[in-house]
Amino acid sequence: MIIGGAEDKLRDRVILSRFVHLAGGAEANVVVISTASSLGEEATSLYRELFVQLGAAHVSGLRPLSRDEAFDAKAAKVVDGCTGIFLTGGNQLRLSSVVGGTKLGMAIRAARDRGAVIAGTSAGASAVSTHMMAFGASGATPKHRMAHVSAGLGLLRDVVVDQHFEQRTRLGRLLAVVAQSPGLVGIGLDEDTAAIIDAEETLEVIGRGAVTIVDGSQIQTDAFHTKGHRPMMVSGAILHSLPAGYRFDLKTRSLLEPVADLSPRSMRVPRSTKETMRRLTRRIAAEGANSLSVERKLPRRQEREASE
Repeated sequence: MIIGGAEDKLRDRVILSRFVHLAGGAEANVVVISTASSLGEEATSLYRELFVQLGAAHVSGLRPLSRDEAFDAKAAKVVDGCTGIFLTGGNQLRLSSVVGGTKLGMAIRAARDRGAVIAGTSAGASAVSTHMMAFGASGATPKHRMAHVSAGLGLLRDVVVDQHFEQRTRLGRLLAVVAQSPGLVGIGLDEDTAAIIDAEETLEVIGRGAVTIVDGSQIQTDAFHTKGHRPMMVSGAILHSLPAGYRFDLKTRSLLEPVADLSPRSMRVPRSTKETMRRLTRRIAAEGANSLSVERKLPRRQEREASE
């Protein structure tokens, strides 16, 4: 379950409600992993409170900050037996470099294999794939050297995921990556929008925005000899823009019959906690608002937060 970031936490909470529902509802055992976030326990606490309000029976938190901690058997044991794992936003390079290839990383994949639902929002969404959009520049025109790709956690194969898609104008960099690696399917997630991908590689869209899918199987490009940061010629890309209720087969790269949005509606957040949640929600949504132009303006101590 990959989420474009800034998911609704105060009203109907369609996406978070669906996550708890898929994790088992009243019997859900959820682990929140907030390694990507610079907000630390604040991010964990926010999601813990939300998931408890939505009916999850048990919610625990993990935040390994070093590979030694991620190799610790105790961290992997927290994930053993869980029915849902939630990867917060922040900086996907922090998440992949700390967790990838460790006991915790293997435990997350084992949880996926036994049927637990794995959700990632914002940076957490980018990190779930084998090929991860690490960072890059904003803009609608694909350009050479516009995007940087690294290895993610390997939960989704043959796709590359980008988030805050419409809001941060990231079509160009997704087109650039798919043009250079047309075997990958590009998935761009708007904010407050999620793609749920099942074991048969069928994708269903829920939420307020749209999911953009870039199919490069017919693509032609001059990417292999474009120099510097110049615009890249990309022709023949097939684009799909899918709002809530639509489905897509990632194996055949074809549109399927739409289904009704079955996301359960939840109770609203108590008024007494809304303002605190609203402030923290804004801080979480603002983490890693990146483009290369933004990164150059940030102080060095903040640069590491700019690659989500």
